[in-house]
Formats: sequence, C-alpha cells, structure tokens
Amino acid sequence: MRLVHIQESVGFHQAIRESRFRRLAAVYSGRFSDSNSSKNKEEEEEEEEAEMVLLPSLFDGLARSVSMKKGKNQNNEMDGGREAAESMAKDAKKNEMMLCSSGTVNSNKSNDFASICSKRGQKGTNQDSAIVWEKFGCQEDMIFCGIFDGHGPWGHIVAKRVKKSVPASLLCNWQKALSLTSLPRQLDTEFNSTFHHFDIWKQSYLKTYADVDLELKHHPGIDAFRSGTTASTIIKQGEHLVIANVGDSRAVLATTSDDGKLVPLQLTVDFKPNIPEEAERILQCNGRVFCLRDEPGVYRVWTPNGDTPGLALSRAIGDHCVKEFGLISVPDVTQRNITNNDQFVILATDGVWDVISNEEAVEIVSSTEDREKSSKKLVQCAMRAWKYKKRGIAMDDISAICLFFHPKLSQQVNLVKASALAKMAKLGN
Repeated sequence: MRLVHIQESVGFHQAIRESRFRRLAAVYSGRFSDSNSSKNKEEEEEEEEAEMVLLPSLFDGLARSVSMKKGKNQNNEMDGGREAAESMAKDAKKNEMMLCSSGTVNSNKSNDFASICSKRGQKGTNQDSAIVWEKFGCQEDMIFCGIFDGHGPWGHIVAKRVKKSVPASLLCNWQKALSLTSLPRQLDTEFNSTFHHFDIWKQSYLKTYADVDLELKHHPGIDAFRSGTTASTIIKQGEHLVIANVGDSRAVLATTSDDGKLVPLQLTVDFKPNIPEEAERILQCNGRVFCLRDEPGVYRVWTPNGDTPGLALSRAIGDHCVKEFGLISVPDVTQRNITNNDQFVILATDGVWDVISNEEAVEIVSSTEDREKSSKKLVQCAMRAWKYKKRGIAMDDISAICLFFHPKLSQQVNLVKASALAKMAKLGN
C-alpha cells in the first residue's frame, strides 16, 4: 500500500506540472533565441556599478516549456530552461521590469527587502556579478540571491554566465525533483517534512552546480580553462533558508543573542586550499598546494608539473585546468529555519571580507538607518578599509547583497495601526 501511495502521488504531481509546462510552452513558443549569438554587449566590460538583476516571476515550469513539445532529451530540456530565462530577462529589461546597476528589491506580499551594491576595484574589469530574483519559481514567498566573484582572464564572462545559468538550472532541477518525489503520509511529520524539503533543494543544488560547470567546459564561446568563479547563493522560501557555496564569497547571518545583542553567524565556509580536508583531496589527486615567497600565508593550488594556475580556492566553477588535480565545483549546501531573532543576511565577495570582519559587517548594516543604502554603506566602508589595511595592494572588486527578513519597527507600527483602523471601520459599519 505504501508503494502504491507513492506511485500515485508521483504520477499526480507529475501530471499537474506537465500541464503547467504545456501552457507555458504556448506562451513562450517562438521567443527563445540562441544564447551564444547575442553576447556582444554581455561581454563588454562592466562600468563602476555592477549589474543588479530583478527577473520577472513568470518562470513556473519553464525548464520543459520548449522541450516537452519537441521531445528533446534531458540535457536539451535544461538548455531550453536557461534560454527561456535569458529571453524573459531581455523582455523584462524592455518593459523596465529589470533593475540595472545597484538597487533594491521590496516584495509587496512579503517582508523581504534586498539591497545590492557592487564597485569595481583597481585591477581592471569588475569581475563580480550578482542577482536578486523575487517570486523565484513563481512562488510568492520565495526569493533567490546569488553573488559570483570571477577570476582569471575570462573571469568576468564566466561570472556573468554562471549568474544566468545557475538560477535557471536550479529551478529546472527543483521542479523535476518535486515532480518525482512524494513524502509518505505516515512519515509526514514536521521534522520529516523539513528534512524532505531540504533534501530536495540539496540534490537540486548539487546537480545544478555540476551541470553549469560541465556546460562551461564545453561552451564554444567561453574559455573556462584558466578562468572561473565563486558561486554563493541563497534560497529563502517562507521561513526556510537554503545556502549553497563554492569558493570564498561568504554569507553571514545577523541574529539577536539571548542578551539582546546583534551577533554574526557565518553560514558558509571559505573554501581555500589551506583547509586540511581540502588540501588532502588536492594532494591525493596529484595537485600541489603551497605559498609563494612574496605571499606568505596565501595557499594556492598548482598543477603537478607547471606553474599554473596558482588558484587561491579549493572549490570553484570553471578552472578546468585543475579539475583533475583536486579542484571541485561541489557546493556545500546547508539550511536554517529563520526565527524572529534572525534579522538579515549579508552575501558578499572577498573584497568585503578581506578587510571587514563579520562583526563589523553586521554593525555597519544594522546601524544604517535607510535599508536601501545598507549594501552601499558596507561597500563604501570596505573601500575605505582597503586604503589603510591593504596599502600598496590594488583594491579588489567589492560586492554585497543585504537581505532583510522583517519590516523595520516603524513599518510594523504602521501595519498595526492600519489593521486597528480597518477593524474600527468594520465595527462602525
């Protein structure tokens, strides 16, 4: 009976989703373009302000929207989903639904508020890229945030490509996982439901990062052999937070401690070659890990017999010249249930964390009166810190996203007043 229940549930959910996919296929049919044929502007050097993208919310089931009609295989389904996302992003830009450069996102139907800012460093092109997507997957309570720090000659191109590919691929894998899984009723407790929810996201993330890394390896227009990117992303779905990380960009949560103080909680690991477990894996794959004489304490990954690439990361998307020597693109995926004590999360590149501590970052953001300026204030503080903490060293690109979970106290008071007035008006009638 248990097996029958699972099979029936799977078939039911799959039928619903396939119906959605067919409807969307009709809407978007004929609007997809070759992602490699129109990249002239996408590959131009970014200006001082990096791109901030707020994609539209009509993405439910687009992973199969084209391929369901044409009977393509699974890989082509994934490509179709990403092409659809790019097409929809272009359409959103035409209709002024996309925010370019630094800006804010304020969801009308939730308390989420996101602020984003990026500044070019002193090394040339800004290789950082970021995205905030509300109503992710056409879900009112879901938001996606991602930050990507490129490196190498094509680092800025790789970061921008991964920024586009990860959300589309993730949504595709998530939708597919939902259609193929069901929780038996007798196991549907709160604990099992939470674990089940996280497991779906984890498996979706693992496949997504692998898919995107493989796509880069075979991409005809992007050289990811000696170029790559970090990829730190967050999914907030209701009160659930799922974090996936590759590289040394970092996510830090600001939460209220028992004594009423706002304290930082680091949600990600900075994946660098000096971590014992990471170094062991690299050495077992015949890679080398050591510091240069003029950079004591900065451990890098090297090929067995060459002087390349000298990568200061143990995990990255791209950098295929050292993938067989221990570098991996497998993300560390974790979760957290958001409580009333959790206030906001900061997602930032190492341009921030190299000069600003977790405690300082939380203090800077929490003390900024205008939330719209929170990420900008953090970036500006990091820029000043580079001048006196890293004298003689070219400033890195600096990017940050601040995602707030609750409305400000003044907003809460206004909401209470509005609710009270509405009740009084009802009583008066």
